[in-house]
Parts: sequence; structure tokens; C-alpha cells
Amino acid sequence: MNEYIFSSAEEDIGQRLDKWISEKDIGLTRSAVQNLILSGNVYVNQKIAVKNYKLRKGDSVKVVMPEPVSLDITAENIPLDIVYEDSSLLVVNKPKGMVVHPAPGNYSGTLVNALMHHCGNSLSGINGVIRPGIVHRIDKNTSGLLIVAKNDSAHQGLAEQIKAHSFIREYEAVAMGNFKETDGTIDAPIGRHHADRKKMCVTDKNSKNAVTHFHIIEQYEKCAYIRLKLETGRTHQIRVHLSYKGHPILGDDVYGKPYKGIEGQCLHARKIGFIHPESKEYMEFDSQLPDYFKEILRKVR
Repeated sequence: MNEYIFSSAEEDIGQRLDKWISEKDIGLTRSAVQNLILSGNVYVNQKIAVKNYKLRKGDSVKVVMPEPVSLDITAENIPLDIVYEDSSLLVVNKPKGMVVHPAPGNYSGTLVNALMHHCGNSLSGINGVIRPGIVHRIDKNTSGLLIVAKNDSAHQGLAEQIKAHSFIREYEAVAMGNFKETDGTIDAPIGRHHADRKKMCVTDKNSKNAVTHFHIIEQYEKCAYIRLKLETGRTHQIRVHLSYKGHPILGDDVYGKPYKGIEGQCLHARKIGFIHPESKEYMEFDSQLPDYFKEILRKVR
């Protein structure tokens, strides 16, 4: 069990406790901090912290990281396309259609089920029993590269890079319509949709900043082959940003329209780059376009 102790300063007065802790270098997201507060694992001045607490000068804050709960997830012998693996992490090329972690309606056949079989108990416990080892995720119908942490130290090191926007994530997609610019940046905050809680949208209400850079590889009559680079990593960010600009991803039945012949969006996580949390060496991996993507390009050309 790990414990972290912090002291608030004058410039911290009035800040929300959960947000303040999430900005510390201990690898916790704001939602993870909120869960720790609700479970009584955060203390302010030796008393269990309350929800929505706002800091005062000189507050002594203790964060207790409980031991990981035994995983109650079925390990499944599902083939994995492992691009790289060592004692700290592995890079997986996820196929289109595979869910990353168990959730209602998808408790088997997920990437986590496969990782449990491949790695056993050698996975980071930071993201809880349902998402062991998962540092970042991609949608079910997005194919491509995903990094998995085997221990908490590696997880924290990678999470810090994502937070600092130094973790390279490049995608390729087929987006609808004609782009006026060959290169551009979409800088628009993303939050939960007010009417459909399963969707995200560009909004100024309860949102987080989101930045996506794009480059047009090829422009066709009705769509474009496009490369995208994430500066931030919000839920559904690329899909939401392109739809917001009037260029939904081909096949995206949530933020655009279905496309005959494929299930879901034509989006591939092509490249990731990061500093290895143990060796401190820069590593970069590239994934070739899957067959479904190549076939779509053949049709739209």
C-alpha cells in the first residue's frame, strides 16, 4: 500500500481537492481521485476528505493507494498481435471490433481478457480491476496500436507523458467531404452531450480543452484520406472534432452515417511514440493499414 502526502500553499486556496490531486505526479486521473475520496482513502488534516472539498492554505493531504483487488476477470486464450514486449510494457495492434476492457454487454472477448491470459498477474493495477494495465484506450471499431503497462511504475511514467502531451499518437482515417485546407488544427473543447450521455460533443459547458492536428494525405471526390495527431486525448476526440467540422469519419454511425460494408468508423491508430519509463529511451512504433482500410481506399479512389 502506497501513501502520498502533500501540503497546500497559498496559491492553492479555493482549488477543488480532486482536481489538485490529479495534477500531482502520482499517475491518477481526476475520476480515479474522486473514487479514492468516495472510498475514504483521501485525508485532509487527518480527517477523511469530503466530496467537493476546496483547499485552504496549509492543508495536509494524504492519499492512500489501496492494494489492487483480486481480478475477477476470465482469462481467455485470444490471439494478440504483439508489436513489442518487455518486463515493463507491451504494445498491441488491436483489431477492429475488439472491445478494450469489459463493460456491460461485453464481459468476454475483450483485450483485457486476452491480456489476462498472456500476462497473468503482471499488469498495472492503477486503473482498477476492470482495466488492468490500460494506460489509454481506443474505441471498439478503431483499429491500431495501444500500449499496456505491466506495473504501476511504468503506468505512472506513461500517464505523465500523456498528461504532458509528449506521448505521440497519430491516426489515419477516411473523412467525408472536401477539405479547404491541406493542414490544420481543430481546437475545440469536448464534454458530455447534454441529451445523450453516451455521446460527446463540442461544448463550453463542463468540458475539457481538446486539440487535434490534421493533414490531408489524399483528397477524393466525396471524402479524404487524412492523418491526425492528438495533442490531447479526450473520449471520441477525433470522431467528435471531425464531425464538428462537417467531416465525419466514413462509417461512423454515432457522429456521422453508417457505411455499407464496414461496421463503425474507418479510423486506425497508426503510430505511437514515447519515452520508455524504465530505460528512458525514445521508442516509436508504426502499424500498417489493415485490410478493411485498404479496401475502403481502393473503393473511394
